[in-house]
Amino acid sequence: MWQLMMSKLAPPDRTGAYIRPSSSFRNFVSTAPDNPHGPAAGRYRLFVGTGCPWAHRTLVTRALKGLEDAISVSIVYPSEGGMWVMESETFGCNTMPELYQLALPGYQGRCTVPVLWDESKRTIVNNESSEIIVMLNSEFNEFASNPQMDLYPLDLRSQIDQWNEKIYQSVNNGVYRCGFAQSQAAYDSACSELFAVLDEIDRSLLRSRYLCGDRVTLADVRLFTTLFRFDVVYYSLFKCNVRRIQDYEHLGAYLRDLYQLPGVAGTCDLEAVKRDYYGNLFPLNPGCIIPAGPDPASLLKAHDRAGIRNRVS
Repeated sequence: MWQLMMSKLAPPDRTGAYIRPSSSFRNFVSTAPDNPHGPAAGRYRLFVGTGCPWAHRTLVTRALKGLEDAISVSIVYPSEGGMWVMESETFGCNTMPELYQLALPGYQGRCTVPVLWDESKRTIVNNESSEIIVMLNSEFNEFASNPQMDLYPLDLRSQIDQWNEKIYQSVNNGVYRCGFAQSQAAYDSACSELFAVLDEIDRSLLRSRYLCGDRVTLADVRLFTTLFRFDVVYYSLFKCNVRRIQDYEHLGAYLRDLYQLPGVAGTCDLEAVKRDYYGNLFPLNPGCIIPAGPDPASLLKAHDRAGIRNRVS
């Protein structure tokens, strides 16, 4: 029965390893003459679940760029059946599957968050978080209160992309590969890879304040939302219990550094994270009992990373 429930929650390959499906909507907001989705204030809306790390990326980028007045947000919540439901009816929809059907009648794929929605065209622009945050960084600067912050600068893109590829496979998705593994071999492989990369990142942070030097980039944003959830959820529920982030010499302070950046803490909902993971992943937590801790005030402790200078050649 457990294997049946897990196969519906997280379909595995033949070895029992979790394989994350690809996103379906991959259009872009841009100023290209033939593009139907041009940048504008008040035209686009993000649908996010505050417990979801992939959706959280878009909220962090929106806050760092100062796009709160330009791009609205609708919060959705996971139901017992795994469906994302809306807080109130939006565009005649009460669930994310209904919104996906509105965008593309007959759609049969996964109805995930985040979603970047075009209110003018009444359709989904994109539901791939890694692409949405690139758009938020570059395509709405004339409406941003912090347009000078470039989270994906040209001179660092190669380095950012290298970190993103490594961190996605081994950390962002790596924690899910641990938690959703359906064989010991699949778990052992994912867990070993996860902590090897966390160890590598910790060593790198000895030399520079952020992943790519002294500037925050999209690589940091993508890592942050996993680290924020790690000690709370992944360490115990997903069996990623070799070490906590706070046990690392540099990663723990780096997490606090990012959390304390202007606007970031306001995107972090620890109670929603615990509720969405412990309360909804029944095969991993049959009692659906939500733990009491930890105290988020620990993220406000001094990080002492402001004086670190990039020493990467």
